[in-house]
Amino acid sequence: MNYIADVSAIDLNFVSSRLGIEVDEDTAVIPFFGIPHRVSGKGVMNSDGQRPIHAVSVILCKYLLLCPKEEPSISTEWIKYHSYKDAAPFAGGFRNTAEMPISNTFSDRLDDLKHACGKLGGIPSDAPFNCDLAIRFPALPRLDLLMLFNDKDDEFPADCSILFEKYADSYLDMECLAMLGMVLAVWLKNGPDYSAGNI
Repeated sequence: MNYIADVSAIDLNFVSSRLGIEVDEDTAVIPFFGIPHRVSGKGVMNSDGQRPIHAVSVILCKYLLLCPKEEPSISTEWIKYHSYKDAAPFAGGFRNTAEMPISNTFSDRLDDLKHACGKLGGIPSDAPFNCDLAIRFPALPRLDLLMLFNDKDDEFPADCSILFEKYADSYLDMECLAMLGMVLAVWLKNGPDYSAGNI
């Protein structure tokens, strides 16, 4: 599907007020894990004029295209990906491409994970979960992720869970929420490297 062509037909003034993003003439300026991206009918670019990996372009275009017409009901509840009613087809992939790679990459490397989280705008969270590390990421305006990480010990391997605000599916569909977790995993490991090819 040609998402770029569809983006060019969007009323950006409406979208900007609903999503809390900036508009520069015919271009939406969207921070993605703290990195400004410019989205328009001409394409998607980061602040340095580089094209992002394919997954990021899809997420940002769908974020604009799926902008809710009404304000969603705000909830402070965090839920796991598989708890969404339409998540089943993607739940296994989400575990394998988002949560497990973080668990495996940062096992016995808690300080490295903290540093990587900070580079992506992650901030320590006081959410009431029992874990070694809880980091909240402002992935997109009005759409945060919560990463919970328990490092390995004598009995259990390292384990990561990525939670979403309950209303996150008002802003992105299940495929894009899964891709959001995948991008987080890749960027925690490698940094937001725009030369790393498609994911």
